[in-house]
Amino acid sequence: MTSTPSKPKNASQGAATPNAPALWQQLDAVAKALHGILGGQSSKTVLAQVPPRLRPGVQALLFQVLRNLGRAQALQKQLVSRAPAPKVSALLSTALALAWDEDHAPYPPFTLVNQAVEAAKNGSARAQSGFINGCLRRFLRERDELVAATDGDPVAVWNHPAWWIARLKKDHPQDWQAILAANNDQPPMTLRVNKQKCTPVQYQSALAAMNLKAQLVADAGLQLEHAAPVQELPHFEEGWASVQDGAAQAAAPLLLNGMALPQGRPLRVLDACAAPGGKTAHLLEHAAPGSIEVTALEIDPERARRIGETLARLGLQAKVVVADASKPQDWFESQCGGLPFDAILLDAPCTASGIVRRQPDVRWLRRESDVAQLATIQSKLLDTLWPLLQPGGRMVYCTCSVFKSEGDVQVQAFLTRNTTVTSLPAAGHLLPGSAAKVAPVSDNPLGDHDGFFYALLEKSR
Repeated sequence: MTSTPSKPKNASQGAATPNAPALWQQLDAVAKALHGILGGQSSKTVLAQVPPRLRPGVQALLFQVLRNLGRAQALQKQLVSRAPAPKVSALLSTALALAWDEDHAPYPPFTLVNQAVEAAKNGSARAQSGFINGCLRRFLRERDELVAATDGDPVAVWNHPAWWIARLKKDHPQDWQAILAANNDQPPMTLRVNKQKCTPVQYQSALAAMNLKAQLVADAGLQLEHAAPVQELPHFEEGWASVQDGAAQAAAPLLLNGMALPQGRPLRVLDACAAPGGKTAHLLEHAAPGSIEVTALEIDPERARRIGETLARLGLQAKVVVADASKPQDWFESQCGGLPFDAILLDAPCTASGIVRRQPDVRWLRRESDVAQLATIQSKLLDTLWPLLQPGGRMVYCTCSVFKSEGDVQVQAFLTRNTTVTSLPAAGHLLPGSAAKVAPVSDNPLGDHDGFFYALLEKSR
């Protein structure tokens, strides 16, 4: 979780408090990270390259920059006639994104400008420090006029690519503005309580004893009033709780609730795209001990290792298989004995358009062509995994996307081409920040949650 960095007492000078890095050092690191993201790297990758002592502050500032990047780039076009070199542009965008709105700036705008110029003098943009100084001083003098000049640009107003805004207008004509606004907010920190260790109410009391307020959400969730490091949460390392958004917590109950247990054996469940293991663990936590056996499938060996680590902390067991879900010929017989599954969770690869507030780099990394490419992968996975399901069995298809081509449109196409499937009540598209209002979860609010899509599909007997 990230938060806006607090303003030091001497913020007007931009000086560092004892043992803390100077602000110009953080801005320099943010600009370098932004340059990497605009070059196609993820925020996770670029932040891993930041020195550990700088990383918390840099991440908080970087995420704020990414949530204001559209406005910053529009302001930059007002200030310069020709696009500057990419590293210079990244530093300008960093300063403008943080300083354009004084009410939400982490430091006074003139401090941010002073320290950005200092970053230029001491960093890779040294030769352009005078140019950066001139641009940013003009910004301070003409800020209101420059901001007003960009107010007609939807990318500046909403801080999303134009194609993304257009798609949301088409997919959600009544809600597109609310979705975009939610994407630019900081998300809450939500926990999933391991009910095999304690109840949500008991864990809520344990949090309260540490002056951490939380409200009950979902089937086993607690939404914290203020984020806290996981190391400070009670019994976290002993597996009492995990960090998981409320919308993501809907998967396991949707798949398992109401399923009849087979006689003489556990329920066979496949988590088809399982890393990092949160939903795998929730399936095991939600079911009665010994009532299910879960196969967790993951194509990436490193991400598969993370599933094992997640389960070990929680004291749970599943069969982790490193394989491509779209190629069952490589694993279904050899690893699963060719026995069909009673239930399948397909949390399919997607654009992640529903979790932009948690991963604000996603909007700038995605390309419009990615949507169709990922929809093709999703369609193939549905068609490939459906034959592995027992007659009478259930599949949950879900994505952390608000784009309909990855949700409702995808499922409707699958229903059209498949005569053995019945669609059961499910949430459909959950919009970020909103409370679920659909029948399956209306009596069990998910809190302030991410965007998701859920379908529940049953196979004919």
